[in-house]
Amino acid sequence: MFSYTRHAFWALTLLGLLTPFLAVAQDLSGRVVDAANAAPLIGASVVWVGSNQATSTDANGAFTLKPAPAGQTAVAVSYIGYKTDTVQVANLSNLVVKLKAVTSLQEVTVTGKQDRYSALTPTNSQVITAKDLTKSACCNLAESFETNASVEVSTSDAVSGAKQIQMLGLDGSYTLMTTDNVPALRGLATPYRLNYLSGTYIDAIDIIKGTGSVLNGYESISGQVNVRLKDPEKSDRLYLNLYGNSLAKWDANLNTSFTLTPKLSTVLMLHTDQISNRVDGNDDGFLDLPLGKHYNVFNKWKYNTGKQWVAEVGFQALRETRTGGQVDYRSGMPQQEGSFYGTESETDRISGFSKTSYTFKNKPYQSIGLILSGSRHQFDSHYGPRTYDGHQNSGLANLIFQSAFGNTAHTYKTGLSYQLEDYEENLAGQQLRRKERVPGAFFEYVYQNSKNLTLVGGIRADHHNLYGWVYTPRFNVKYDFTPNTILRLAAGKGFRVANPIAENVASLISNREFVFRDNLQPEKAWNMGGSFTQYFEVGERKGAFITDYYYTTFQNQVVPDMYSSPYQVVFTNLNGRSFSKSFQAEVQYELSSMLDVKAAYKYFDVRTTYNGQLEQRPFIPNHRAFLNLGFATPFDKWRADLTAQWFGPRTVPAMEHQHEGSDFRTRTVHPYAVFNGQITRAFKRWEVYLGGENLLDYKQKNPIIAADRPFSQDFDASMVWAPVIGRVIYAGLRFTIK
Repeated sequence: MFSYTRHAFWALTLLGLLTPFLAVAQDLSGRVVDAANAAPLIGASVVWVGSNQATSTDANGAFTLKPAPAGQTAVAVSYIGYKTDTVQVANLSNLVVKLKAVTSLQEVTVTGKQDRYSALTPTNSQVITAKDLTKSACCNLAESFETNASVEVSTSDAVSGAKQIQMLGLDGSYTLMTTDNVPALRGLATPYRLNYLSGTYIDAIDIIKGTGSVLNGYESISGQVNVRLKDPEKSDRLYLNLYGNSLAKWDANLNTSFTLTPKLSTVLMLHTDQISNRVDGNDDGFLDLPLGKHYNVFNKWKYNTGKQWVAEVGFQALRETRTGGQVDYRSGMPQQEGSFYGTESETDRISGFSKTSYTFKNKPYQSIGLILSGSRHQFDSHYGPRTYDGHQNSGLANLIFQSAFGNTAHTYKTGLSYQLEDYEENLAGQQLRRKERVPGAFFEYVYQNSKNLTLVGGIRADHHNLYGWVYTPRFNVKYDFTPNTILRLAAGKGFRVANPIAENVASLISNREFVFRDNLQPEKAWNMGGSFTQYFEVGERKGAFITDYYYTTFQNQVVPDMYSSPYQVVFTNLNGRSFSKSFQAEVQYELSSMLDVKAAYKYFDVRTTYNGQLEQRPFIPNHRAFLNLGFATPFDKWRADLTAQWFGPRTVPAMEHQHEGSDFRTRTVHPYAVFNGQITRAFKRWEVYLGGENLLDYKQKNPIIAADRPFSQDFDASMVWAPVIGRVIYAGLRFTIK
């Protein structure tokens, strides 16, 4: 009895103390409208100033906001296309906030550090910023990933100079590449596509792990790399970049932009790179890097009314020639025993795109857009005595409508697409033709509760004229335990039609026979995984810890078996299992106001069935480590960067001891590390930089099998697992007029 009375006493006392606060702890309600016509603004954000307590308006522009945190008396109200307003709260009900539409925006320069791992996107996304791109030579797209841990770039062979990206332990062909979110550089462009975009064309690069959105098609399996090109409205009036290195390779880049009218602007971007110096650093008689000339032009236009209409048009044209092989090879020499072995390729490519969008008046959340793109890619090449020619004509149309169900907590995107691919290849007289016509439809729903949960569910249905109906479901969820603790989960399916020759050009630099044993079917795979992100502060310095795991399993895969026979490349459909397990942990931390550090560890387990046996995929190390140190003085007057990558032991085929009909034999190669560094000095408009790649001069010994007998059956330059080129020192300058 005494205990009950005591508890009642304390409860009544506490209630009495809280009564004054409970009297004012009421929900805040009101409406947000357009100041000009009092139209309700749907999905406007209302937040107590100085807190994370927020809500959004419904279909009538109305909102209800939970009681204010202690000491908060004002709310901030914002809406896309309108000026943000801060309102002092006097009454807790019937608050009416009138926002004024933005009629013009003055240019504002913001200086700060962008989070490379986004806290906002539902997908596991990372951004390579414009500042990151200046930390290395970045002559082309291949070199833009050097200071990034998620995407790796590897050399495909010891002769052609072709480079490929890898993501989640899978070849770059499983990564969808887009420019300004328009699919690009696909199909026959795959072998050398990383050379087709100059680093000076790029404003930023978005890296998305997992299958991503259904809006961009059905091809993404391991992820998406979206290259954001320079925006005509925001580009520098003049940008010049000159580069040269110790191999006597040089690059020249020039960007210039013009604002022709308040609504119309353009940017013209020019690039060329040249190398004519014959370098054989390992004395095997073959050029370490092919001779070549590359000319590239990109012109982009933008029309922006500042209200409903925005349109962009872009055009690109390039021409590239490459000559490789033995040091004494000269163009046109006969390819036969007793002569010098050589490779030559000549590529011409033109492409264009247009993007037009209309935003409905007084409904900034509702819009319709049309994306059109097309390209023609043509090349002629020979690898020793074997010729490989081809052309590809591509076209894409994508119509997207975006709106909301009731309010912007429930939004959706839906639309129609049509894709055309016309391929023609000629491999040593063998003709391969394929024409794909693929109409499709898609729908994607997004739920955001304005606090801590985002759900994205999408599906697309496409009818392939050769393979029938293709259904592609994809799902992403993002949950914020706190604003600094974020969990993401993802699952989805990918579908793609392989181009086995173009995706295995490295095998052409051998005397292997190409054997197509099956009627090759499309590749299908499921990708599942997720990521955990924790932002933190230690000693008032910001940092982030990110870890992710993805599992990719193939229902079908085109398997290029180079390892069961030293004299053939046998292409078959998957007969068994094929999967990739990928784990990555990364920490980014600001050690001081002048020093940033990024460190990462990656583990891969990639296996494929070869000739009935599930084997570790060759050339892929299980363990990798990455470290990047970035130093900058105030105002970036001096900048210095050092990047180290460590590659653990890996399994490679033991081709030197392989015989026709023998079992699959492998050997393990030792781990190694590669260091790159650069220092930059900035002036008012000038920057000069000096850097080095592969500073420890690590090279694979004897990367070419039977280099002294290039026309023999044993010759093979595709068994490359480490750098072929040694230390390279480079220097350059940048000149900018804002």
